[in-house]
Amino acid sequence: MDPLRWSSSPSSSGTSSPRTPPCEMLGYVGIEAVLDQLKIKAMKMGFEFNIMVVGQSGLGKSTMVNTLFKSKVWKSTPPGLVGTIAQTLQLHSVTHVIEEKGVKLKLTVTDTPGFGDQINNDKCWDPILNYINEQYEKYLQEEILITRQRRIPDTRVHCCVYFVPPTGHCLRPLDIEFLQRLCQTVNVVPVIARADSLTIEERENFRRQIQHDLKTHCIDVYPQKCFDDDINDRILNSKIRERIPFAVVGADREHLVNGKCVLGRKTKWGIVEAPTSKI
Repeated sequence: MDPLRWSSSPSSSGTSSPRTPPCEMLGYVGIEAVLDQLKIKAMKMGFEFNIMVVGQSGLGKSTMVNTLFKSKVWKSTPPGLVGTIAQTLQLHSVTHVIEEKGVKLKLTVTDTPGFGDQINNDKCWDPILNYINEQYEKYLQEEILITRQRRIPDTRVHCCVYFVPPTGHCLRPLDIEFLQRLCQTVNVVPVIARADSLTIEERENFRRQIQHDLKTHCIDVYPQKCFDDDINDRILNSKIRERIPFAVVGADREHLVNGKCVLGRKTKWGIVEAPTSKI
């Protein structure tokens, strides 16, 4: 008898086959309602999303965040730094609750003013990595308690958006050194800042060069290969990887285009629509 084939009679040793037959339902259980219950609970509690933006000053990080969430999430100059220049790297977080069609999102954006702006940028990434690890440790300590809070405040950094200057050449040694450390700690999404300052040809060449640098220096950005188990996820992730680093354009002003008000950047050649531009 095939040991892997199910048999209704016990084997000679008195043990049953490891394969279990499908369970026949004798009545209504209601397991299809579990998904609805989880959805209702999630909608009631809302969602938390914490992102960190890293890059030199003047790359349009605050404008890009505001454009991404179509809200005034971030001001160009964080409080306390008005009229001054950050001498060392600082971390500054702002939290907003965004609601759309009954769905609430508690969004926390952490900026890193001072990163890469100094003459000596040796180990300028240490405060960032320490902060990320501290948030993971804080969440873990709360989670392992026997009597823990009903809802643990989630301050972990879920995603780090790394802004690459639009030089059109390759990643700088500072970028490579930091990304190698950062990708081991958090999901990293590299983007080309102010991509409208490059021509289409320059942009594509720059993207290919960065992809080459990431592969050469073993920098594993999001989405990682471990998310390719499902065939549909693998196809989608492959398309995403082809567009990494994303070329982005941020805008904080509305312009009239074909009778509609759109967010965009006005140039001598026309208006670049930020939310819809496939750059």
